[in-house]
Amino acid sequence: MAVEVGQIIEGTVSGITNFGAFVELGEGKTGMVHISEIADAYVKDIHAYLKINDKVRVKVLSVDEKGKIGLSVRQAAVVKKSTRPADVDWSKEARSQKCESFEETLSKFMKDSEERLLDIKRNRESKRGGGYSRGRG
Repeated sequence: MAVEVGQIIEGTVSGITNFGAFVELGEGKTGMVHISEIADAYVKDIHAYLKINDKVRVKVLSVDEKGKIGLSVRQAAVVKKSTRPADVDWSKEARSQKCESFEETLSKFMKDSEERLLDIKRNRESKRGGGYSRGRG
């Protein structure tokens, strides 16, 4: 079995370190899951999530020229069920409506952003001048 980037494979946890876990993929291949790729939440202790000999589903993130395999438990768990091609409306009308709504959103954002910058500018200018002077009088 050739391991390819993007592939989701089931493996067995064969070792745990402070920085990640090693997963046996079969056919003598082992990959590593970095601690940041174990869960969406902050992982302080890997042992709270994984134990040796646990069966896990992992996604292959990288395979380098030396054969090192980078894996992710977190990304393998995120399987979007509602993004099947049959569920997506690919008609030209639907695409143009989405583009228009994006353009409208962008236009509103730009207008709001310009107003905020103008307010900041006015506030900064009022602090610099404003007719107040020290020591005169």
